[in-house]
Amino acid sequence: MLKSHRGEILLISAAVMFAANGIISKVAMSSVNQGLSAWQMTQIRATGAFLILLTYFLIFKRDQIRVTREEVPQLIAFGVIGIAIVQSFYFFAIGRMNVSTALIIEFTAPIWILIYLKFIAKREVSSSMWISLALCFGGLLLIAQIWKGFTLDKWGVAAAFADAFALAFYFLMGEKLGKKRSSGVIILWGLGVASVVWALLFPWWNFPFAYLNGKSDLLGRFSGQQISGYWLILFIVVVGTILPYLFCIGGLLLLSASTTSVIGMLEPIFAGIFAWWWLSEGFNAIQLIGCVTVFIGIYLADKARYAVGAIK
Repeated sequence: MLKSHRGEILLISAAVMFAANGIISKVAMSSVNQGLSAWQMTQIRATGAFLILLTYFLIFKRDQIRVTREEVPQLIAFGVIGIAIVQSFYFFAIGRMNVSTALIIEFTAPIWILIYLKFIAKREVSSSMWISLALCFGGLLLIAQIWKGFTLDKWGVAAAFADAFALAFYFLMGEKLGKKRSSGVIILWGLGVASVVWALLFPWWNFPFAYLNGKSDLLGRFSGQQISGYWLILFIVVVGTILPYLFCIGGLLLLSASTTSVIGMLEPIFAGIFAWWWLSEGFNAIQLIGCVTVFIGIYLADKARYAVGAIK
């Protein structure tokens, strides 16, 4: 039973870890003693994860690192668009507009994936996939409650939609690369390329390494308790980056880009649960209905994958 749903288990685990990483990242960025900026957080997250994965592959699987000349452009595109741009455009968007609005726009990625598969790749998409997508997206609208404090900034909206397109590219290119490469190699190259991009934009000699020696308050129910910057960054790099990225690509290789992107919509729900438990940010009745709606949509998407002709 578990083996037949290995892909789903990997993707749900990835969503949980990405959601938990959001809380820990907030702690790291909210430090009263030189907290990290969103850009610095993304930079050390990608670079730290890359260095750990690179060390592992050099010691145990050096032969797998080699790629063909044809794969290089695809891997570079995956790193630049699928990792570096996805993260940077998201942070730019939430800096100019309501966070929930930016999140909803980002999660239009499954829509663009299905449109690409249907009208460009000419692959048959079942009606159940469209229904499941509508349910998931509608559920996210209820969870985010964008009608509260809804504001629109043209550059923020543009960045959020660009982020959604980049996220769609991440799933589609990951699916393509996964036909020849393991999830570990794909993520290694993707993080490596992203690390180079960040190093060019933000030279390492300007990074506030003093933060690592400082202490950060854990906020919320753990307010008053402090933790070293080293431990926060280690969690963000290993549990918040390496493991969920590996699980996400691993699940993608077992399922499909469209199904994976829909299951990825669980992340905001898990993020809300962590925020409720840790930061006392609770769900109201409308948000709970939204959660149930998303779960129903994801269930239908997963069932559609087994249907004949769901996505060919």
